[in-house]
Amino acid sequence: MGIFDVFKKKNINQWIEEYKATSNAILLDVRSIQEYQEGHIPNCKNIPVQQINEIVSIVKDKNTPLYVYCHSGARSGSAVSILKNMGYVNAVNIGGIISYSGRVEK
Repeated sequence: MGIFDVFKKKNINQWIEEYKATSNAILLDVRSIQEYQEGHIPNCKNIPVQQINEIVSIVKDKNTPLYVYCHSGARSGSAVSILKNMGYVNAVNIGGIISYSGRVEK
């Protein structure tokens, strides 16, 4: 690892590996229902960013690790900001499915 490697951002594929290794973590797709139905990362939950407040009925523990993605990373960034304002301390924007190289399901 070089001195500048600490400044490199993880890509969505690295984040997915971290998600899989984190107990009790939730993978959250904040795209529209239609986008979700067209293809999503396996084992994720879909809550469109416009309805992100509904997370409280699904995730009661605000310490739960939340790995949030969308198409490009913009909506997931907004969703993470909202989640943090709601008290979810372990929410992270992992970027967009557009860069994901793993299997998707419909």
